[in-house]
Amino acid sequence: MVSAAARPYIDASVPVLQEHGLTITRTFYGNMFSAHPELKNLFNMGNQASGVQQQSLAAAVFAYAANIDNAQALAPVVTRIVHKHASVGIRADHYPIVGRHLLGAIQQVLGEAATPELIAAWDEAYSELANALIDAERALYEIAGTQPGALQEMRVREVRTESEDIKSFILEAREGEILPAFKPGQYVSVAVTFDDGSTQLRQYSLSDAPNGQTLRLSIKRERDPARPAGRVSNWLHDRVRAGASIRITHPFGDFTPDAESDAPLVLLSAGVGITPMISVLNRIAQANPAREVVFGHAARGRGWHAHQGDLARARQTMPNLKVALFYEDGAECDGTAAHAGRMHANLLPAWARAEADVYLCGPIEFMQGQWLQLLATGVPAQRLHREVFGPELLNYLK
Repeated sequence: MVSAAARPYIDASVPVLQEHGLTITRTFYGNMFSAHPELKNLFNMGNQASGVQQQSLAAAVFAYAANIDNAQALAPVVTRIVHKHASVGIRADHYPIVGRHLLGAIQQVLGEAATPELIAAWDEAYSELANALIDAERALYEIAGTQPGALQEMRVREVRTESEDIKSFILEAREGEILPAFKPGQYVSVAVTFDDGSTQLRQYSLSDAPNGQTLRLSIKRERDPARPAGRVSNWLHDRVRAGASIRITHPFGDFTPDAESDAPLVLLSAGVGITPMISVLNRIAQANPAREVVFGHAARGRGWHAHQGDLARARQTMPNLKVALFYEDGAECDGTAAHAGRMHANLLPAWARAEADVYLCGPIEFMQGQWLQLLATGVPAQRLHREVFGPELLNYLK
């Protein structure tokens, strides 16, 4: 709990952070990477180049200040951050570095307005948040039975083309090693070391149900390899073949729909957002094929629709599975007409709106549109859940 002496200064920071937050976070990252270039290996430099990471941190700092006494509002965001930090190997000793440069950036940007009292208040607030994250991450590492930054070398059994821009990489553990356990919906980080010696980590969803023998990663190629955002995916698509080795972290992630329940479930995705949904669907097909499930997916066309084979097998196994496809080009899939254009909630199969949890995964614009449409059709907000690939801007869903 932030002290009574510090709280007025945190409250007064809210409008300041709203106005100057992005400048502060840009300054923070620039200064921190200059002083600690080794940390670039932990941060997604594609998101740095695009500015999304800076926007995300600015939104997070603003949300923290605005909800300093509202732990319930912050809890889901904190949980997601904890899993993301664990997936890249954040350690307790990283937090003083971040804190020092964050406070320094506040002072640098605000100048004389950053009074000693204001900086002291933010030092206290940051320390409280850092300690909470450190404790939660330590507990998560212990549950997973892994150490921060630990990587397991996996053998690539097979590489399979799923769509125009997605390949699946089927991984198996090396002889004598154990395949890590995971929940459907979770992801791993893949570590790639480039020819220049730099290393980058990228998170990819596990796209099949747990089977104890293999892991499947379905990775979309970012089409502009000159952009940092596409550096890892293009390297994997171009260089990794069957028999190769890749290094992954233990699976993490809090986007884990209950695949064991009997309750009705709605899974809605677009593009590569289908990957965690297929993992969930495949597990339901194994554990409870009679469960009522609505599966909606949107793609540019059939050629861009990944995991059609998985979906076809689920339709044969699950009598209460309802599928709705949305292709921008209006093509057919296995003789089933897809809706032409983008997904719309009114065109989805019917379900008891107040009784089923709804999970969304895809581009932010897709999830924002579906979120608002679903609310308008009577889905309670507490039934809506989403997975964001990349930094979350926190305030894009209302």
